[in-house]
Amino acid sequence: MIEIEYIVRDNKGAERLRTADKKAADAYDKALENAERLQQLLRHDKVLPDLSDGDLEDLTIYLALNAKNIERTLKGKEPELAGAKSATAPADNVEPLRTAKK
Repeated sequence: MIEIEYIVRDNKGAERLRTADKKAADAYDKALENAERLQQLLRHDKVLPDLSDGDLEDLTIYLALNAKNIERTLKGKEPELAGAKSATAPADNVEPLRTAKK
């Protein structure tokens, strides 16, 4: 039997996700790219300047993975909380890897 496994790494090369689901891997990779852009924006604009790099990374990944609900909230709509999944969230059979705090 042949198994294909997709590994998503962040820009530092750290493994963030391992899955057999290509769609989930692509979605998580896109979320990581968006999180990096958010980090750049927040650092450039000096938003939360005392926030550690690790905490900023956690925050921006959360925002990127929950982009649809963030967008809904910014448009004045209620977020979809109960039982809803973000389109960029990993599938049920995918578990993101946590990195050690810096």
